Amino acid sequence: MAHSPDILTSQLYSTSEFYIGLGFAISSCLFIGASFIIKKIALIRLSKGGSVRAAAGGFGYLKEWIWWTGLITMGIGEGANFAAYAFAPASLVTPLGALSVLVSSVLASKFLNERLNLLGKLGCFLCILGSTIIVIHAPKEEEIESLEVLIEKLQERDFILYVMLVITTAIMIIFYFGPLYGHRNVSVYLILCSSIGSLTVMSCKGLGLAIRETLSGQRNEMRHWLTWTFLALVLVFITVQMNYLNKSLDMFNTGIVTPVYYVMFTALVLTASAILFKEWRHLSGQDILGSICGFLVVIVAIVLLNTFKDMEISLNDVRGVWRPKRELLVSHNSHALADNRRLSAYGTSDNNMF
Repeated sequence: MAHSPDILTSQLYSTSEFYIGLGFAISSCLFIGASFIIKKIALIRLSKGGSVRAAAGGFGYLKEWIWWTGLITMGIGEGANFAAYAFAPASLVTPLGALSVLVSSVLASKFLNERLNLLGKLGCFLCILGSTIIVIHAPKEEEIESLEVLIEKLQERDFILYVMLVITTAIMIIFYFGPLYGHRNVSVYLILCSSIGSLTVMSCKGLGLAIRETLSGQRNEMRHWLTWTFLALVLVFITVQMNYLNKSLDMFNTGIVTPVYYVMFTALVLTASAILFKEWRHLSGQDILGSICGFLVVIVAIVLLNTFKDMEISLNDVRGVWRPKRELLVSHNSHALADNRRLSAYGTSDNNMF
C-alpha cells in the first residue's frame, strides 16, 4: 500500500525530532551528572572552612566559585534537558536521567574518593542496558501539538487533583515535616524536590511547545499568557528544587541522594506525564512492558552503583566462588595421601611375595 508524500514527510519529521531530543537528553545527563560532583566538592570545602552549612540554613555556598561552576554546569545540562523535552516525550527523556547517575558515580570515584567496585561496574553496564531498552520502547510521537490543546488538558480534573496534591505535600514538608525529620530521613526533602520537579517537567514541556511553534512560524506564542506563566513556574520550581537538593546533598552521602532522587523523580514525572500528556495511550502492550522492564533494570543499576559501593568486592572474590572450599581440598588431599600409602604398601607386599 503506497503512502502519500505528506504522511511520509510527517513520519520523517517525527522520527528526526525524536533523535534530536534523544541527543539533547544524553548530553544533559553528562552535564547534570558532573554538576552533582562539583557542587558536592564546594559544600565539602565550605564545611571545612567553618561556615554555616546549607543543611543548617546557611547560604555560604553562594560565595564559593566552585559551587557557581557546578551551578553553571547544571544550567547547561538543564538547558539541554529542556530542549530534549521540547522534541521528545517525557516518558523517554526522564528515565534517561539514569545516565547522569552513571556519570556522577564514575566522577565520584575519581574526585570524591568513592570507590567503584565490581557491583558498581556491573551497575554501569545495567544502566546503559536499561536506558537502551527504554529508548527502543519509548513513545515516538507527541500527543499535544498546540497550546490550545494543552490548555484543554490542563483543565482536566485528574491533573488539577495531582497539582493540588503536590502543592499540599510541598507546603507540609517545608513548614512541618522538613524541620522535624529532614535531617534524619533522606526521602523527606527528596519527596519535595521530586514532586515539584514533576511540575517543572510539565511546565518545560509547555514552554518548549510554545517556543517550537514560534520558531517554526506556525504562530507567535510569545504573545500568549500561558507561555510566560510556564516560564515563571519553571524558574520558581527550579529554585525550590535547588535549595532543598542542596540540603539533602549536605546532610547525606551522594550515593544515597542520587538513586533515591532518581527513582522518586522519574516515577512522579511518569505519573504526571501519563495524566497530562497521555503519551502511553497508543503504545502496544509489548512497548509498555518493555518500557517498564527498562525502568526496572535502571533502578537495579543505580542501586548497585550507589548502595553497595562501600563493599570490598572485586573480580578476585568472584573467582574465589568458583574454587572448591578449603575443607573439601583438605579432605581430598588427605584421602589422596591415604590412597597413595595403601598403593605403596600393596606394591611392597607384592614385591616380597617374589
